Amino acid sequence: MIERLARGYEANPEMRRDLVQEIHAALWRSFAIYEGQCAERSWVHRIAHNVAVTHMMAGRRGRKLALVGLDEITELSADNDTERETGVRGLANRLLAAIHRLKPADRQVMLLYLEDLTAAEIGEVTGLTAGAIAVRIHRLKALLAQPYNAEEKQA
Repeated sequence: MIERLARGYEANPEMRRDLVQEIHAALWRSFAIYEGQCAERSWVHRIAHNVAVTHMMAGRRGRKLALVGLDEITELSADNDTERETGVRGLANRLLAAIHRLKPADRQVMLLYLEDLTAAEIGEVTGLTAGAIAVRIHRLKALLAQPYNAEEKQA
């Protein structure tokens, strides 16, 4: 889970390894203050996402691509070599490219959703309501479906 989360926050493999180490260290330190106020799974996700957001914002100065909110993203980035990027791998790359462009709050919801957390569990980690979570997820799903809907119309 931590590796997948790190991939969602950091595209650079070297920086991703550093992020994974930062998350592990933060989790180790955080268990000393864990008092069972939420499920362990939620606690791990909360700590991991907080470290990842801090990491992402610290590295933001060198970022070429501006972060956008879910409402502002218009299209997914597409690879120039569409024949090489096919099937599930191409979709996964496009999904990660879209996730890398999202602001931290939207990114966190989508990464938790992709980890199969329920809306209640996501709410526990993020502090958002289940309704707000459902809206964000629905918008990103619609965004991801756009290229395929356009292909069907052309066929």
